[in-house]
Amino acid sequence: MSDKAAAPRKQGRNNGAVVMMCLSFVFGMGAMSYAAVPLYRLFCQVTGYNGTTQRVEQMSSVVLDRKMRVTFDANVAPGLQWNFKPVEREVNPKIGETIQVNFVAENRSNEIQRGQAVFNVTPGEAGAYFNKVQCFCFTDTDLKPGEKLEMPVVFYIDPDIVKAVESKDIHTVTLSYTFYPKEGPKPVASNEGGAVKIEKKL
Repeated sequence: MSDKAAAPRKQGRNNGAVVMMCLSFVFGMGAMSYAAVPLYRLFCQVTGYNGTTQRVEQMSSVVLDRKMRVTFDANVAPGLQWNFKPVEREVNPKIGETIQVNFVAENRSNEIQRGQAVFNVTPGEAGAYFNKVQCFCFTDTDLKPGEKLEMPVVFYIDPDIVKAVESKDIHTVTLSYTFYPKEGPKPVASNEGGAVKIEKKL
């Protein structure tokens, strides 16, 4: 076979290799993009970056003789006809002291609605030291029409917050929640996450 006849075949193989490399690159970038959100969320949970709080199973064994002012913010995104607010606007626990605070949500619509609470802490440097033992944000919340739930959050501020250069001078922390509508099968109202049903008075 002449060199002239072999050249088009070699060029065809090279073009095919280039196409396969391009397709592999596109699929690889797509997979990385798909994984980026959960990986970023995991990174935030581990490091406290961007004000993400920590989830823990045990309570603190160390309590300092210094208090931390903790304020609360509650919001509802479009799509949920809910009233949502903290029972107390702020507390002043000792650093390392495990305490419980409560939020109240009420469904003002005429249908069952499901919500998921998203949270963060400001200033962001405090996120790594804000430890939640129990929180309604760990599960979805379902509310029947007119139903009201009292929902607990059990937390403590890690005593190590006074050791780190970036957080040792923090004296006030704000825990903020926003409830977003959650799609899924038609929900059945429940009290998951320790929520307490409040009977509506006539």
